[in-house]
Amino acid sequence: MHHITIAAIATPPGIGGVGIIRISGPASVQIAQKIAGIVPPPRQAVLRQFRDTQGTVLDQGILIYFPSPNSFTGDDVLELHAHGGPIVLDLLLQQALILGAQLARPGEFTERAYLAGKIDLTQAEAVADLISSSTSAAALASARTLQGAFSQQIYNLKDKLLALRTLVEASLDFPDEPIDLLSSENLLGQIDELNGIQQTLVQGAKQGQLLRDGITLVIAGPPNAGKSSLLNAFTGRDTAIVTPIPGTTRDLLHDSMQIDGMPVHLLDTAGIHEAVTDVVEQEGIRRAKEAISQADRVLWVFDDAADQTQQLLNPEQIVIPPIQFTLVRNKIDLTGTAPGIKHTDSRYIEIAVSAKTGLGLDVLRQHLKACVGYQDTGEGNYMARRRHLDILHQVSTHLQAARSLITSTAAYELIAEELRQAHNALGYITGELLPDELLGEIFSQFCIGK
Repeated sequence: MHHITIAAIATPPGIGGVGIIRISGPASVQIAQKIAGIVPPPRQAVLRQFRDTQGTVLDQGILIYFPSPNSFTGDDVLELHAHGGPIVLDLLLQQALILGAQLARPGEFTERAYLAGKIDLTQAEAVADLISSSTSAAALASARTLQGAFSQQIYNLKDKLLALRTLVEASLDFPDEPIDLLSSENLLGQIDELNGIQQTLVQGAKQGQLLRDGITLVIAGPPNAGKSSLLNAFTGRDTAIVTPIPGTTRDLLHDSMQIDGMPVHLLDTAGIHEAVTDVVEQEGIRRAKEAISQADRVLWVFDDAADQTQQLLNPEQIVIPPIQFTLVRNKIDLTGTAPGIKHTDSRYIEIAVSAKTGLGLDVLRQHLKACVGYQDTGEGNYMARRRHLDILHQVSTHLQAARSLITSTAAYELIAEELRQAHNALGYITGELLPDELLGEIFSQFCIGK
């Protein structure tokens, strides 16, 4: 239980019907007495007037008290449900601070819940992910992670790793005792089973990371190829100005869409070509190339009716591996070219579309999903982060090392060490072995009041 009481506004900035002040810590009851004039009954909504230290009525609202340990943070928790104006909420927050509370850091309430053992770290991260979800699929996946869907699979792998590690270490401690389960064939079978579980986890985590972070998709190509029209067709709104004049787009245009729940961060760019004398256009092309270098995928758009030898990729313009490019043959409504994937001698996949009529865009969307390995698995999804994937890959490295040792030297000391490293790595996902500085970094990304 913490000795410091913290307080913050728990609802978003702005004007609304209801705003909430959240208070957690040992001074919660005292603050309730001073502001609302009563010791609140546990877990009951009580209508009270909220007053300042001079007795002036600030607002009238609902008071709810959650005594320790049966609260979100494990501490005494008090919530003041007031009218949702920023001035009213600020006045009530100031009273809580005057009465002994400290302003909460970003994510401090959820951090306290984690430290109290109410949730593990993946569930704590899911709180922030649920709040910041940009698609309904991401929100549902975050909710499942908050309920422990991801954690349960991690703990299952940890338990199996620990059981095998215990057998291996027992053979070292009691070398004269026969342990039938430690034949090389049996060990290999158990390692392969663990690898299978790990690979399933990686696949699920990849889907969760795509749901959380999405992909950055850059639309590039020569001038007047229909890049801005494609951006507008993707988003369903007139984000970009479209004219027949080449060079209309001179700066990066940002927008977003989703493909079956996967967020896609779109960047429309200035047309790239060589004969440039205009200083503004030169800067636009520089920014376009910089955006290309940071993209997860690039759509190189060209006009199906124009001279393609002047429009296709110039290797000097490519600053990322070519596998990240897709050629988009646009304006097929003017040429009669059939929509869809085109089979060419190019090393790039080519898709024929019409940004104006929408022909071929569904094929392009499905292609983008396939490029990043996204699968809309519906209710089975859970939320994950890049750090989770990195750790799971570390687990795979240790399991593969253990397997190699079994087939080569059968040195049980080294096998046990690889299993220990794999087991400990999983503790960084759930937070059991997380360094304090990394813990602080994770919770600093939360909003204040959560």
